[in-house]
Amino acid sequence: MRTQVAIIGAGPAGLLLSHLLAERGVASVVVEVRSRAYVEKRVRAGVLEQGTVDTLVAAGVGERLIREGLPHRGIELRYGGAGHRIAFEDLVPGREITVYGQQEVVKDLIAARLAAGGDVRFDVGEVTVHGADSDAPHLVVDGERIDCDFIAGCDGFHGVSRASFPDGMITEYERVYPFSWLGVLAEVAPSADELIYARTGRGFALHSMRSPTVSRFYLQVPSGDRVEEWPDERIWAELKARLETVPGFTLATGPVFEKSITPLRGYVAEPMRHGRLFLAGDAAHIVPPTGAKGLNLAVADVRVLTAAIADWYATGATGGLDAYSATCLERVWRAQHFSWWMTTLLHTFDEDPYAQRLQLSHLDYVTSSRAAATTLAENYVGLPYGDEA
Repeated sequence: MRTQVAIIGAGPAGLLLSHLLAERGVASVVVEVRSRAYVEKRVRAGVLEQGTVDTLVAAGVGERLIREGLPHRGIELRYGGAGHRIAFEDLVPGREITVYGQQEVVKDLIAARLAAGGDVRFDVGEVTVHGADSDAPHLVVDGERIDCDFIAGCDGFHGVSRASFPDGMITEYERVYPFSWLGVLAEVAPSADELIYARTGRGFALHSMRSPTVSRFYLQVPSGDRVEEWPDERIWAELKARLETVPGFTLATGPVFEKSITPLRGYVAEPMRHGRLFLAGDAAHIVPPTGAKGLNLAVADVRVLTAAIADWYATGATGGLDAYSATCLERVWRAQHFSWWMTTLLHTFDEDPYAQRLQLSHLDYVTSSRAAATTLAENYVGLPYGDEA
């Protein structure tokens, strides 16, 4: 068969790319090795930048997001026995974040693509990339050849897309942190109206939420810890020890129905393009979740790629395609720095007392200086897009 754009991966990047291309009159096929049930239930990030929300709403897939998402106009930094609110409405007027699970975004996009007659194929077997450096790129999916003009690799860090680049072409940059995050979903109403980022001598903790009845928590844990080592009782005891550090705050508890451990690291692959093959989202970059940038970076990549491909079909211009990698990487590295900054600001490291005092001094500066707080706020809610889409 033939299509215009072959997309590998039915996560938020691949599905949104297919949807945005269809709005521009560009046909695509999305292939995914996992089942629809798996990708719709896979728990990932839940903080959407202002620009991400605006993109989804403008694309006609934000109805449920607007109805069920939880807008937040600030976050709390908790340390030293006190809470300090970073007020988005004051520091970056008109911009906020919305808490809405990534799996919910995926459900909305799948429903929209299928309702529009989009070609989304789940449970495929082997996928291989061919001819990326030619004018006739194609995929082979379970023995079937799919000819196309462009291939979009939206298949995550372990997918086939980045591995299809020629040996030695990609320069990899990586920072591995000496701890992991234990993530927990619990059937309990949130104990606060906004996210709480807590720095303690016991380690970092994050209080978040997914809905008025479901809360999301994270704990900094040693690298190598296993989920089996963290029974519910231990999780709640540690969350209470790290979050109940200000007068009058009590953490509500409830049944835990999902938990997992994720190592923290930052990763960037350069370039993000090889011929007619373009990487987007986790296939090209990973950020520690402290800055809440993973899904949002994928959306930013897709906006740039959509505009570049649509321009090529409309005018034959190659400027957007040629600039794709550099354009995306500018935002990627800004997000890498912000995520690193938030991680080093709030986590406990095995460092000398001098480094610990520096960390506390930096926290004092961020929570007392309007200029420093504004830097955090404008990066957290997401820097404005250009006019690419």
